Amino acid sequence: MTNFCSDLVLYRRVLQMSIILGLGGTFLFGFQVSMINYTSPYIKKFINETWLERYNAPIDEESLTLLWSFIVSAFGIGGLIGTFLSGYLPAKYGKKNCLIFCSVLMLATAVIMSTSKMAKSFEMILLGRLLYGLNAGLGCCIQGQYLGEISPKHLRGLTNVTVGVLANLGKFLGQLSGLRELLGTESLWPILLATSGATGLVLLFTVPFFPETPPYLLIQKGDLEGCLKALNQLWGEGDHKAEVDDMLKEQASIKKAKIMNVLELLKDHSMRHQLCLLIVVGTTLSLSGVNAIYFYSSDVFYTSGLDPERISYVALGAGACELCSILICLFTIEHFGRRKMLLWGYGLMMLVLALLTATLSLQHHFFWMPYCNVALIFLFIIIFGSGPAGVTFPVIVELFTQSSRPAALVISMGLHWTGLNLIGMFFPYVVNHLGTFCFLIFMGYIAVSWVLIFWFLPETKGKSLMEIQGEFNQLKMGKKKDTAIEKNSPEELMCTRL
Repeated sequence: MTNFCSDLVLYRRVLQMSIILGLGGTFLFGFQVSMINYTSPYIKKFINETWLERYNAPIDEESLTLLWSFIVSAFGIGGLIGTFLSGYLPAKYGKKNCLIFCSVLMLATAVIMSTSKMAKSFEMILLGRLLYGLNAGLGCCIQGQYLGEISPKHLRGLTNVTVGVLANLGKFLGQLSGLRELLGTESLWPILLATSGATGLVLLFTVPFFPETPPYLLIQKGDLEGCLKALNQLWGEGDHKAEVDDMLKEQASIKKAKIMNVLELLKDHSMRHQLCLLIVVGTTLSLSGVNAIYFYSSDVFYTSGLDPERISYVALGAGACELCSILICLFTIEHFGRRKMLLWGYGLMMLVLALLTATLSLQHHFFWMPYCNVALIFLFIIIFGSGPAGVTFPVIVELFTQSSRPAALVISMGLHWTGLNLIGMFFPYVVNHLGTFCFLIFMGYIAVSWVLIFWFLPETKGKSLMEIQGEFNQLKMGKKKDTAIEKNSPEELMCTRL
C-alpha cells in the first residue's frame, strides 16, 4: 500500500493527464449517451412546434419518430467518422494539437446546441449531435493512444482503467443532470445539451501545459532530448534509461518508424493473433448484453411495481453501482491481472444472465420474482463494471506497439460504435421475437469469447510491450514448429499426442 501511494505521488502528472484526456474522450461519450434520453419529450415538442410554425401543420407521428431517431443516431455516426480520422490526424499533426482542436470543436458545438431553441432550428440539434459524436470518436482514440504511451508499465493497467471510470462518471453525471430537479426541464434542456462545452473549456486551458508522448517524440520525430524531457515532466526527475532502451528496441523493430494504417494492420500476418484477440475482446464488451440490460431495465423496473416517475432514480442508482464497481477495478487490476479479471467477469456474467432469463420467465408466477429481476440487473452491472468494463481497454492497448496501436484503436472503437448502433436498432426486434429468452444470445456470444480468451490471451500485467510481442512471436514459432513436425513425421506426432 505504501508503494502504491508513493507511485501515485511520483506519477501524479500521468494521473492528472489521464483525467484531462478522458474529459474529451470517454467522459464526453458517457455523458452524451445517458443525457439525451432525458431531453426526449422536450426536443420532440420543440420539433413539433417548429414544424407547425414553418408549415402551418403539425408533424405526423412517423416523421417525428424518424427525426428523433436521426438526432439520437447522429452521435454514433459522428463517432464512427471521428474514429476513422483518429488514425490519420494524430500521426500527422500530433496528439496534443488534435486535443486542442477537439476542445475548440466542443466549444463551437456547445454554442450551436445552446442557441438551437432561440434560432427555432432542430437541424442545429442534429448537427450538434453529429459534431459531439465526431469529437467523442476522435477523443476516445487519442485518449487511448496517449495513455498507452505515457504510462509506466507497472501502472499501465491503473491509468488505462481511467478510460472506463470516466465513461461511467460521464454516464452517471448525464443521468444526474437530466433529472427534472436539475436541467431536465422544458426551459433548461438547451443548457443541458450545451453542458459538454464546459469540458472543452477545461481541455483548452490545460492541454497546452502537458507534453507530447515520449514514444511519439522519440520514435516518430527522432527527438531524444524532447523524449527525456517529457519523461521527466511526466514521471519525475530520474534515470529513465531502461524505458528509453525499450522505445529504441521498438523503433528498431518498426520499418522506417512508420505508423501503420488500418489496411496495413489487417494485411500484416505478424499481428494476426493480436488482431483476432482485439476483435474478440472488443466486440464482447459491446455485445455482452450490458447495453441491452440498460435498454430493457425500464420495462423490468416497471413490471416490478415501481412508480414510473421513480424509474429514472432507480436507473441513476444502477449507474452509480457501475461507477463504484469500476472504481474497485481501478485499484485491483494491478493485483489480479487482466486475464483473470476478464475470465472471472465474463464467467459470472453468463451465470447472472442465465438466472435473469429464468426469473424473467417466472415473473408472472410469483409476486416477489420481479424484485429478483431488479437485483440481478444490479448484480450484472456491478460484475461488468468491476471486470470487463475496466480491463478491456488496457488489454487492447497492451496488445499493440507504437506503430500498430493507432490503427488497432480505430478498429476497436469502430467495432464498439457499430455494436452500440446494432444493439439500439435490433434489440427491440429480438425482444419481440424471443421474449424473455432474448439474453441467451448474449450468453452464447460470451461463452465463445470466454473460451478464446482462456486459450489465447496471455497475461500482460507488468510486462513491457516488447515482452508481450515476444510471447506472441513464440506462439507463432511454436505453431510453425508443430506444422513442420506434422509434415516430416506424422507417426511421431501421433505418438506424442497419445
